[in-house]
Amino acid sequence: MKKIMLLIAFVLITGCIQEDIIILDEVEITEYEGKELSSVNDFRENSIKGPQYIPLYDYRLEVTGLVDEPKIYTYDEVLDRQKYSKVVKLTCVEGWSVTILWEGILLRDLLDEAGPSPEANTVIFHAYDGYSTSHPLSYFYDKDIIMAYRMNNVTVPPERGYPFVLVAEDKWGYKWIKWITKIELTDDPEYRGYWESAGYSQKGDYGGPIFD
Repeated sequence: MKKIMLLIAFVLITGCIQEDIIILDEVEITEYEGKELSSVNDFRENSIKGPQYIPLYDYRLEVTGLVDEPKIYTYDEVLDRQKYSKVVKLTCVEGWSVTILWEGILLRDLLDEAGPSPEANTVIFHAYDGYSTSHPLSYFYDKDIIMAYRMNNVTVPPERGYPFVLVAEDKWGYKWIKWITKIELTDDPEYRGYWESAGYSQKGDYGGPIFD
């Protein structure tokens, strides 16, 4: 049954099927280094347009804006760099939280490849469903912030943000953008994303005020 479900997920994501596909089992882990983990099913669905299903063959990640060398990556090209894992807790302003083992790449490694311009001070993230949010550029150099493609030892499901979700450590859940398609560097620290435009805190620091 697990292999059948993985095959269905593959077809949903890629929009195609091949006779020679080999379906590999992925087993979600429940603890890591003595820490109990939440399940990938423990999240509440609160995205602005519902889960997004992005065809892998059509996916591109754009790094643009105030950079020396704009980049466009395929999914596999993003994965072709050093991997990092860490347990990070996501807390939603709705009052629920999950603790997950995330695996991905460091955002600063990706940013360094494009070369932020001296005047850049803010990073805007854009999602497949039109969602956006932003963080100070310094946030990614002061902390080991991950853009994840695996959680609890399994590939991030479409419902959780496949192919990439921002693990916005120490931030409220609305700063954890899913289905990332574009990373834009700007010199506008006042840029306000989807929920920030509705009055949510620009900083979004966990434990801090929810509204500005």
